[in-house]
Amino acid sequence: MSCDIEAAYQQAVALVRALCAIPAPSHHEEKRAEFCKKYFDERGFENVVIDRALNVLVPLNVTQNNDIVVIMAHTDTVFPDTEVLPFYEKDGFFYCPGVTDDTANLSVLMSCAPWFRENFLSSAPDFGVLLVANSCEEGLGNLKGCREIMKTYGGRIREFISLDSAKMNSLVTLAAGSHRYQVTVRTCGGHSYNDFGNPNAIHLLSKLVNRLYEVEIPVHGSSRTTYNVGSISGGTSVNTIAQEAAILYEYRSNDRRCLAAMQDFFEREIGKLKADGVDVEVKMLGERPCSADIDEKRFSELCGRVKKSVKKVLGLETIERSASTDCNIPLSLGIPAVCFGVCRGHGAHTREESLEVASLRDGCRLLVDFLSESYIGK
Repeated sequence: MSCDIEAAYQQAVALVRALCAIPAPSHHEEKRAEFCKKYFDERGFENVVIDRALNVLVPLNVTQNNDIVVIMAHTDTVFPDTEVLPFYEKDGFFYCPGVTDDTANLSVLMSCAPWFRENFLSSAPDFGVLLVANSCEEGLGNLKGCREIMKTYGGRIREFISLDSAKMNSLVTLAAGSHRYQVTVRTCGGHSYNDFGNPNAIHLLSKLVNRLYEVEIPVHGSSRTTYNVGSISGGTSVNTIAQEAAILYEYRSNDRRCLAAMQDFFEREIGKLKADGVDVEVKMLGERPCSADIDEKRFSELCGRVKKSVKKVLGLETIERSASTDCNIPLSLGIPAVCFGVCRGHGAHTREESLEVASLRDGCRLLVDFLSESYIGK
């Protein structure tokens, strides 16, 4: 059952280099999906397919009706670039936007997959495992890839694992739900001098932003709730009264009641704007659900296995936290799901993102130990 960790590590390093050279903004992961499928095909995996959501599905002992475990890492990056992102190596680090989130985690999953297939299938399991290189985890991808998996397999999934973090002792066990909107205001506009006094879309939208930042954050127990205006755009020139302006706005919470309270507040503020005669359009760009009730025994057992492997392999205690990940969807459906990382790095979601290359060795060790203890010979 032993895995050649050094070989898996070297393969993971090579995969990071190769994948970083393939741009993959959300909804445009075609080339990474093709690369991943070819990788699995060349290693003799059977029935590997790319589904309509651009997920790469790698079934192991998955029949038409048996229970399955889903283990995934996402192919998309948060960056919109369709050209090759800059990549360089220095002092034991790889630097590239998206290198840890989630390229390194995906690379470790892929590098350990041949060992896992051999040992899992030889143990004559009565359940299946679906390995997935999934699409659209980031931002406006709105978890499209994971949603497609749940549509296809939802009622059969006994537990769900997402590899997606640059900290190996961080364990996401609670889903932070979110609502994301584009709010657009339109007016008649005009010339800044000749039509002075006409309503300005930027001005009206700015007043809305101020009101959104005056919200009293709802609290329930140890809940955490946040909000953000991440982008503002509009107008034509310095001497034009803006006819149109727009913002991107989101709020998040790890508590369903607080998320609902934020939604009520947002809708009231939009209602006030409309009542004042403002032409305002609201478009929901994304919706991620919070956790639902989950069988405590099954969920605790899954979390315990991850913690045991982290302690055994890394000698670290595991820190549980809430976050917005692919696990939001299964957790919202009451399916035990956790998210943890198999790499170390810094600067996720920035152009300066970095990966500690040697951490991939620990990542392979951690993943192999967890898979061995969880699914082989069970």
